[in-house]
Amino acid sequence: MNLLDDESLWRSSVVANCDMNRERGLASYRRELGLDLVLRPGTRWVDLCCGAGRALAEAAREDVTIVGVDLVDHHVAAPPGLSFVNAPVEEWEPDAPVDLVTCVHGLHYVGDKLGLLVRAASWLAPGGRFVASFDVASVRRADGTPFGRTLTKALREAGFTYDNRKRRIGHAGTGRPRLPFTYLGADDRVGPNYTGQPAVHSCYSD
Repeated sequence: MNLLDDESLWRSSVVANCDMNRERGLASYRRELGLDLVLRPGTRWVDLCCGAGRALAEAAREDVTIVGVDLVDHHVAAPPGLSFVNAPVEEWEPDAPVDLVTCVHGLHYVGDKLGLLVRAASWLAPGGRFVASFDVASVRRADGTPFGRTLTKALREAGFTYDNRKRRIGHAGTGRPRLPFTYLGADDRVGPNYTGQPAVHSCYSD
């Protein structure tokens, strides 16, 4: 299998796909992640693969801090309380612990998906929460076969929750989870996933 490294993947037409939910509003966070985003004063929220950031602009207030991170530089105007960062989510990190980290359908296009899960969970402040769309079928061995229950068992042992029916992963609490997999590279030629859009498989050894 001819796997792509991060820089090659970021140039892929699959990752640059502008059709995948870039204009989503707050209602999609309720539908996809089960979140009613009523933010308390002082809340720090990071949204990975934020798209145009329309939902973040809807939620923004001067007494909260919201950061949207996306590889593509195409965002709505940012009101007070909201800022955007144009960067690969695999490389960016917040400058302080955060209360909420979300990612709606963005992990479908990330190379090292498991690495990002671990990093995002490690950013949480006490009482914080990470929630993301995630399909375990997109994580594969070097020969292209899925890990299946081996992966879901490892995720749960590391403190993650996973809903296979809703394809939703979560983590709560502080600390950096550990997963027993080594990232090998990504395959952007796998075609559509359950969303109907072309996606990326991430390959690992265990």
